[in-house]
Amino acid sequence: MTRLPGLDLLRAIAVVWVMLFHSFLVGGLGPDFKWLERYGWMGVDIFFVLSGFLIGRQVLAPLARGERLSFGDFYARRAWRILPAFLVVLAIYLAFPPWRESEGLAPWWMFASFTFNLLVDYGSQQAFSHAWSLCVEEHFYLVFPALAVFMAKRPSVATFVGLCVFLVVAGIVVRAGTWLHNDAVQPDRPWFVEDLYYPTWCRLDGLLAGVVLAVVAVYRPVTWERLTRSGNAFLMLGLAGMALAFWLFAQRTGLLGNAVGWPVLSWSIACLVVAGASARSWIGRRALPGAGWIAAISYSLYLSHKLVFAAVDRMWGDALWGQGLGMFAVYAGATLAGGAALHYAVERPFLRLRERRRHAARLRPADAAA
Repeated sequence: MTRLPGLDLLRAIAVVWVMLFHSFLVGGLGPDFKWLERYGWMGVDIFFVLSGFLIGRQVLAPLARGERLSFGDFYARRAWRILPAFLVVLAIYLAFPPWRESEGLAPWWMFASFTFNLLVDYGSQQAFSHAWSLCVEEHFYLVFPALAVFMAKRPSVATFVGLCVFLVVAGIVVRAGTWLHNDAVQPDRPWFVEDLYYPTWCRLDGLLAGVVLAVVAVYRPVTWERLTRSGNAFLMLGLAGMALAFWLFAQRTGLLGNAVGWPVLSWSIACLVVAGASARSWIGRRALPGAGWIAAISYSLYLSHKLVFAAVDRMWGDALWGQGLGMFAVYAGATLAGGAALHYAVERPFLRLRERRRHAARLRPADAAA
């Protein structure tokens, strides 16, 4: 799938929004930018929907052609993409405690096994806590290909729709039950993060919405083409849905948002993804300068931004506090520089090595046949 400027824009918005939200680690960016910070955690859900859509298309495309899915190739591609930069950042967190944005760090094996989001003691293990979303992604990579192969053997629209409805309803029930139980009996524990916000089974809505889009795009290309022709309509629908999600999550840890807010947010983002995939929509028609570059380094930005925040705060935090736009510019410039350094020094070389290895693997059967 070729890069689409609309999807690059959404990815860039997602990582910038998350970084704005995490600015609370350095006291926030001041009253002038408070409105940008408040809902920045929703950027992670943009990533989830995009991941469900893009990975879904990658997995489903060969199955739709009647081909076998190469699990080895899929997991190798994901490993080359995810692990190098992740392990470098993890090593920094482990080797240099003074560089962390928070004092407490979970054991290394929780990060290495991608179980951090299920086992974290958030009260004392907040350093590198944004790795929770990578754990959700890895669980998706582990389960979805096998599920897709299983369902492709006997494709059924009714079964697929039934599974989607079940996952949405089950998510609402589980989150509401978790909220009601913990709010009543464990008010003094950080249960919202540990039991509701981080666990994979509570955060499936975004991935599911993206997968549904992928199924339509792969198995119903005519329908997908018709949807993308109405990109601006989906853009408006998505923005309206986001406004509703803002209202539902007016109290971020409240029952209303955490029961029904997640599917509303996820399907609103799915509408924006349809608009982003459309060459006719306002956001997909042409590339916004800089958005493609930020999207390209977004993974490295996501991994490294808290370390950079902490470094800038230690060196210049007192001098920058209250400087408004100047404070914003320094933190933004340093964060972009740190993410770019990780991308070009680690992430990109390993991606190139991955492509060389895949190219060599394709050449070997041809050489043997010759």
